Amino acid sequence: MLQQTQVITVIDYFKRFIIRFPNLKTLAEANIDDVLSLWSGLGYYSRARNLHATANIIKDDFKGRFPRNLEALISLPGIGPSTAGAILSLSNIESRPILDGNVKRVLARFFGIHGHYSESDVNKRLWELSTLTTPKEDFANYTQAIMDLGATVCLPRNPDCKNCPCSIDCIAYQEGLSHILPTKKKSQKKKTISEYFLIIRFEDGSFILEKRNNEGVWGGLWSLPQVNIKEDPLKWCKSIVSNSLIDSKKLEVIRHSFSHYHLEMHPIEIYLRGKFISSNNQMKCFNKNNVHKLGLAAPIKIIINSL
Repeated sequence: MLQQTQVITVIDYFKRFIIRFPNLKTLAEANIDDVLSLWSGLGYYSRARNLHATANIIKDDFKGRFPRNLEALISLPGIGPSTAGAILSLSNIESRPILDGNVKRVLARFFGIHGHYSESDVNKRLWELSTLTTPKEDFANYTQAIMDLGATVCLPRNPDCKNCPCSIDCIAYQEGLSHILPTKKKSQKKKTISEYFLIIRFEDGSFILEKRNNEGVWGGLWSLPQVNIKEDPLKWCKSIVSNSLIDSKKLEVIRHSFSHYHLEMHPIEIYLRGKFISSNNQMKCFNKNNVHKLGLAAPIKIIINSL
């Protein structure tokens, strides 16, 4: 959960998750929809799918015991060198370097490293420095400390350099570069994509949700059917269900931002007679009372809650 997400955001999600899945067995045997429902709103949903897949791999291939070496850890879905290093170091198993966002920032400032992390030579240099500075003894405390230093003192904006225990040797502080380092990535203008999101409703109050493929945005989640803004949503609806139309109306546009683009969501309610009959397992009918156990993206929850 802490990959690409701050602690303050994670805490409540983590507590609910641990109550529902107190051990590896309950997580491995859970339905993926149950896992995704508790992840709804955290984003980067591949993390939840990887967590579920990893629990099953450990249960089946490692006899329920978590691996204790780097190579085995990296073989698990969603665990790279930094996460594996954190697991081994914080579990006091062996000294391993890590390189999460906080550590990158601390090292870039302390050693005066110019250039953005996305540049391969910069990333390679930071790994070298992380390896060099990670001690062979008391490594669990060190690993926690450098992460906490980045999270509470060496902040992205307005770092608290005067209260930093490392400032006397920090190149960025000594040379007045704390506001410049780490080097910021050149911002690129995000494109905007507009899509219809269809709320196809029936006389009993139910509505259609479609399970998305695991790849791409909101992978594996349930969502309202999505149609290109250039298409006719009523024609698209008629191609899916044969129920006769009662009425339709457009709702307020919702703007949602991803890392690489903005999504303009144009919800449109389409009221149909009768009820939904389908043999398509990827498209089912739900009502407001039985969607809380599904994995839903935050904007989709907003639309459903507004009905």
